[in-house]
Amino acid sequence: MNRLIIIALTAFLSTAAGAATNIPQPKVVKVNERIYTLLGPMGQPNAHNQGYMVNSTVIIGEQGVILIDSGSSDEVGKHIGKAIAKLTTKPVTHIINTHHHGDHVLGNIAFAQAEIISSEICRDMVKQTGDEWVALMESLIGHKLPNTKPVPASVTHAGENARVEQTIQGVRMVFWIPKGSHTVGDMMVYLPEDKVLVGGDILVNRTIPVMRDALVKNWVGTLEQVQTFDANTIVPGHGPLMKLADVSRLQRQMAAFYTGIEAGYKKGLSDSEIRNTLDLVEWK
Repeated sequence: MNRLIIIALTAFLSTAAGAATNIPQPKVVKVNERIYTLLGPMGQPNAHNQGYMVNSTVIIGEQGVILIDSGSSDEVGKHIGKAIAKLTTKPVTHIINTHHHGDHVLGNIAFAQAEIISSEICRDMVKQTGDEWVALMESLIGHKLPNTKPVPASVTHAGENARVEQTIQGVRMVFWIPKGSHTVGDMMVYLPEDKVLVGGDILVNRTIPVMRDALVKNWVGTLEQVQTFDANTIVPGHGPLMKLADVSRLQRQMAAFYTGIEAGYKKGLSDSEIRNTLDLVEWK
C-alpha cells in the first residue's frame, strides 16, 4: 500500500511539474526602445494556460526594469521574468499593480528584490483577499501553488481621481487613481514622453469585461476620461493593444449595457427579463 501511495504521489508531482513548465509563451510587442508589452493568452485561467492570461508591460529604465502586472502565481511570475531576461540583462527593480485581482498580483513573489507600487486600496485588498485568490487559482489550474503567497505593495498612492507624477529609473510616469471602476482600487499608468497608457482591466479588448467587483457606472465615466489622454499605444489588461477608437467603442458598449439594465430595473423586470431586452450582439 505504501508503495502504491509513493507511486501515485510521484505521478502527481511529475504531472504538476510538467504543467508548470508548459505555460504558454507571451506575444512580445515592442512599443519603442524601452517599452515592451508581453501579451498573455486569451481566456480564463485553466490547466492549459496554468493561469497565465494577463498582459504585462516591461519598461526598461536606467538601471532596472519596471514591470506593470506580474501574473497569477510564482510560476507565472518566473515565466514572465524569463521573457524579460530575453529583452534586457537589467533586473526588475519595480512592480506596479493596476488592481488586486490575483491574475495581476500573485506573481509579485517571484521578484523578491523589487519595490511594489499600487493604490492604497489595492494594497489593502491584496491583504484581505490574496489568500482567496491563491485558492481560486489553484482550483482553476488544477494543482497546488505552495510557493505563491500574496505580496502587497510597500509604496502606495491614495486619493480618488488623483494623479501623481513620479520619475522611476529615469522614466517619467503618471499614476492615475480613478473612481473605483473595475475594482475599488484601480490605478492606471500613463507615460507622457512615450504616449503610452497602461489600463489594467479597466481596459480590455476582444473579451467581455469582468464585473464581479465592478462599479459599472463609475467605469463608464472612467472610460470617458481615458479618451482625454494623448496616447498612441494603450495596453489593456487582456487582449490585443488598443487605440483611442477602441476605448471609445468599449465605453459605448458599457454605457449601453448599464443603461439597458437600469431601465429594466426601474420597470421591475427580473434578471432574465432584462437580459431579453438587451442587445448583446457586440459582446459575442
